[in-house]
Amino acid sequence: METSQIAGLILAGGRGSRMDEADKGFALLNGRPMVEHVASRFRPQVSALLISANRNLERYADYGQVVTDDPAHGTWQGPLAGVAAGLEASQHPWLATAPCDVPFVPQSLVARLAHALASPSAGPRVAVACTGGRRQPVCMLLSRDLLPDLLKYLDEGGRKVDTWQSRVGCVEVAFDDQADAFMNVNTTGELSRASRYDSQWLKS
Repeated sequence: METSQIAGLILAGGRGSRMDEADKGFALLNGRPMVEHVASRFRPQVSALLISANRNLERYADYGQVVTDDPAHGTWQGPLAGVAAGLEASQHPWLATAPCDVPFVPQSLVARLAHALASPSAGPRVAVACTGGRRQPVCMLLSRDLLPDLLKYLDEGGRKVDTWQSRVGCVEVAFDDQADAFMNVNTTGELSRASRYDSQWLKS
């Protein structure tokens, strides 16, 4: 799978309910918005970058093509609504996704997920990162061919990412060697903890 076949999508459409409903993508981490940290690590892995957002659209446009949730499924309906919007907007056969609140996303994420889907025989069309035996469900690589099934799942009221992944069949890719890279920043306390990470580690 060539990089030219893969678009990237940063999911920044959440409410930020555990951060006083702040737009987490613009929470400052070491003086830079979290979305900027993610974009700088994610952009070199893909051929085009999209941002799923439901507010501050002009600011997010500085980092990539902005897409919003489909009105048919409503805003604030979870990351899968953003994934569907990304798949609809992208012209690439594959889409890699990462959330805006995982600022240390591995720089090898897409390559390792793509390798897991490189079997010559027909197999899973979704690869998802896994640490400690648990999925990091919104760090995934999926085929654009899955859009119809995803829209059907959303129309049925489905919202859980891992449930949909299991429904269509996925392969889990272990990232135990980089487990800390999936640190999820949901609260101001976690943001403070993340800011104490060594600057050299951030470049890894």
